[in-house]
Amino acid sequence: MKKKERITQTKKITGRSVERAAAPDSIAFSLVSVDFTDVSKNFRRKVRGFFSLSSVLAICLAAAGFVPLNGLDMPISRISDDTSLRISLKESLITEVPGKVMGKRPVIYNLDGGGRVELRVETGRDEFTIILAREQFSGRVDDISGGAVSRNSTGSFPGWAQGSWILTRRKDTGEPTRIRVFLRSDPWMYVQFRPLSADKCQMDAVLYEAYVTRSLPLPVPFERLYTMPLAELLSLAGDKFPGRYFEPDPALYRDQRRFIANVRKRLPEVVFADDGAIDEEGNYVFIETLQAQSANNAGLNCSGFAKWLADGLLRPITGKRLAIPSLKARFGERGSSFTELWEDLRQPFFGLDWVRNLAAAVWTTLRSPAYGGLAEFEVRSEPFSQVIVRSGGTASTRLYPGFLENAGYGFEGIHPLLYTLAVDDPGSFYMAAVNTEMGPPATEENPRGLPRMRQYFHIAALVPYFNEYGEFRVTVFESAEETSFNAFKTRYPGHYVNLVRLPVETVFDP
Repeated sequence: MKKKERITQTKKITGRSVERAAAPDSIAFSLVSVDFTDVSKNFRRKVRGFFSLSSVLAICLAAAGFVPLNGLDMPISRISDDTSLRISLKESLITEVPGKVMGKRPVIYNLDGGGRVELRVETGRDEFTIILAREQFSGRVDDISGGAVSRNSTGSFPGWAQGSWILTRRKDTGEPTRIRVFLRSDPWMYVQFRPLSADKCQMDAVLYEAYVTRSLPLPVPFERLYTMPLAELLSLAGDKFPGRYFEPDPALYRDQRRFIANVRKRLPEVVFADDGAIDEEGNYVFIETLQAQSANNAGLNCSGFAKWLADGLLRPITGKRLAIPSLKARFGERGSSFTELWEDLRQPFFGLDWVRNLAAAVWTTLRSPAYGGLAEFEVRSEPFSQVIVRSGGTASTRLYPGFLENAGYGFEGIHPLLYTLAVDDPGSFYMAAVNTEMGPPATEENPRGLPRMRQYFHIAALVPYFNEYGEFRVTVFESAEETSFNAFKTRYPGHYVNLVRLPVETVFDP
């Protein structure tokens, strides 16, 4: 298969014959699953009612690399207060009848505490929004790619820069429907408030289409939020608001950035080959038979490449590579009495056993045997229980069950899950074992392709981190190359992924 083809294929139905990964996107936007080939139609249709039109344009420019998605944000407590501005606008704009509001021209205000705000009104089909758009800033922390750059204003007011405040009202009645506040300069992270009763409102906290807080009642009427300081508003939620997710420190992810750079330097040394791996002696062999590969076509499949990454962490310490047979051994509880009958023929849990054995070997060697148990390295956290799913221009909220035995996590929650893992455990990256229910090819004798069972058929390494500009990113290494996270997370609709964590090391020598 050609290296740049965007499709994938599975050659066999065993856990060992894992997919050839798709090539990176020409324009990779790791924050949103959107096809940018027709920005003027598809994107605006898909996000109608979610962002203002000017925000859509700014997001698209960021996706194409023309402007930074976000600069260095301040701690929430240091966001300049715009309460006095909202008080001055309450009668003339915030509560005014729609006909007198929708024709307002944009105006820029200087805040007493520093910073600028562009006030503008944008209209949709049924609603209109009053936007207090903060000015975007740029900057970066000291990093391997260069020294620190202090915060500088950009003259851009995208509508989702840190501190931006947006009120949405109905066009026909003027009734308010929500207030959205962006605590980070990221269009996919915000807190939202909705009316609940005469003396209460409710709060949501959303990151990357997942509700980390959902419908939390607050003991104040919605209209009180028009003039309430942000700090006071957030204090009403107490510890039920997970503020840590909105204040990551990009300086904590320097090791991730160095690890990624080190892997990229060594990628030209390897190519893809079905069922390929490097054994403990440094020889290219086939995983199934351990027989030598042809020197002219030697390479790694996704399992062999995952081992190559693990060897790169261990070899600088031990001087050795891992032995292949030990990685194929059964690890922990998985499957059932039914799948037990198919272990040899179908190898349904090959990919799961492989990543678990890799993680156990790395943690045991680099830390201690106490870190080599499944409970120590397998991800089972459940930071959210509802996600927003977009399809055909509409959005719906669905329950998200979190971790499921023998499967892991649904792909629709992989992006916010990796974000929470990056914040909660900044010293790790992850091996992902992709799985779904599948059966053998249909034939005349077996038209339904039975028996169907859960099969682990692909492995990838995922490195979630914040870059030197404070932007959240996920780097994907799979099948002997780097691919885009947007391609990875949209490649497997309806599939599941099991994650094991590995420690990030700054020395890499496979």
